[in-house]
Amino acid sequence: MFPEVRLRRLRKGKIRGLIREITLSVDDLVQPIFVNETIDSPVEISSMPGIYNLPLSAVAKEAREIAELGIPAVILFGVPAFKDAEGSSSCGETDVVQEAVRRIKAALGDKLVVITDICMCEFTSHGHCGIVDFETKEVLNDPTLEVLGKIAVSHARAGADMVAPSGMMDGMVEAIRTALDFNGFENIPIMSYAAKYHSCFYGPFREAAESGYSFGDRSTYQMDPANSEEAIREVTLDVAEGADIIMIKPALPYLDIIYRVKSEFGMPTAAYNVSGEYSMIKAAAANGWIDEKKAIYESLISIKRAGADFIITYFAKDAARMLR
Repeated sequence: MFPEVRLRRLRKGKIRGLIREITLSVDDLVQPIFVNETIDSPVEISSMPGIYNLPLSAVAKEAREIAELGIPAVILFGVPAFKDAEGSSSCGETDVVQEAVRRIKAALGDKLVVITDICMCEFTSHGHCGIVDFETKEVLNDPTLEVLGKIAVSHARAGADMVAPSGMMDGMVEAIRTALDFNGFENIPIMSYAAKYHSCFYGPFREAAESGYSFGDRSTYQMDPANSEEAIREVTLDVAEGADIIMIKPALPYLDIIYRVKSEFGMPTAAYNVSGEYSMIKAAAANGWIDEKKAIYESLISIKRAGADFIITYFAKDAARMLR
């Protein structure tokens, strides 16, 4: 007890660093990329300063810059030129994500891990994450699973290193694992958005991915923010179905979920530091209310401290430059 015990003794100068419990490394970061078939030059996303929608012609250059910063991985989101109710532009061999994967792999080979998001919301005219019954306005779980399997296989054929289903359909991991294995891609890992909450913090992403929904919301398939036991059930099912990595999304409002999942499962665990979390810091920094670099570091280190092995974040490039 005080005065014999003085914890401030260990907070001086370089001693502080010697006893630091958690470290943040560039190896912990994954940078999202938005690739858009409808544009010819990069377009800045108004709600996400510094983040761009990229044409296919610019994807390899962006990936090279990310790799040169030492960031080990990217996750791709695509915006197609054509959308319909079935999301038919999501699983063709030459669709936007598949072509982006090929261009990155042709330019960089294995220097960068290419992860692809597996969902239908960017590709459907209604903006929901699955096949819809328009009479009942219900997102149909089981018919969607077959489509998700086709998307995953098409991404693997294009050269994706990992697939990441994000639609929160029941059975999606099993459906994708079965489809990948049947087509000879048994070594492609699945990173499941295992606990994805129905969150207001996705707002800027919807602008970036042009994935706003035309009716209702996503609360019938994304999780209630009030629930934590449900997250454990979701993760349990995804692990049983064959998920190799599990993800919690968003990150900062759900640090308790990250901690619980890592503690209870001991699985490789990712967290998604989502668009709204990014935009809040950018807006506050632009107004002079906070120190941007310190806020980025504190946010990311808190996600690591909660138990995430790596972080998908729009701050990846900024953080990589800071960590250098």
